[in-house]
Amino acid sequence: MLLTGFLPIAAPHSRLLILGSMPGVESLRRQQYYAHPRNAFWMIMGELVGALPEIDYEKRVMILKENRISLWDVLDRCVRPGSLDGDIERESETVNQLSEFCHNQSQLRALAFNGRKARETFNRHFLKKDPSPWQHLQLIDLPSTSPAYASLRPSAKLEIWRQRLQPILPINLH
Repeated sequence: MLLTGFLPIAAPHSRLLILGSMPGVESLRRQQYYAHPRNAFWMIMGELVGALPEIDYEKRVMILKENRISLWDVLDRCVRPGSLDGDIERESETVNQLSEFCHNQSQLRALAFNGRKARETFNRHFLKKDPSPWQHLQLIDLPSTSPAYASLRPSAKLEIWRQRLQPILPINLH
């Protein structure tokens, strides 16, 4: 089945764009980024900027925007049975308009990749084709918040996210 992702959560004057690969089944069902209850994304964002998982989704989105954080996925469409990134059919991938989005965000300082698949897909579709639009941005690799990436505990993921995002976020991450 061909899946279609979401529009970006676009913060005004964004400093950071966090990119996933493609929303999972539960996220698509609920029409919310990182909706799976075991995905660590909102726990991490709760610790870093106060967008706690127990807060209403719209409020969490508002908190991200207030902290100049945008969210999107590298892929707009793809064929994938289930939620695992490894099951995405490569020939079915259609990417989002990341070049245009980033060009319109004059204060954007970094792209952070939520997981290896997001980074690999970005590299294949964007960086290898034309690296010049991305040279002014810091590219930050982060461990996936997905429950499928279980070799790191959520607390370890949090610490890596905290360390790697500290130079970018306009808040005190402690």
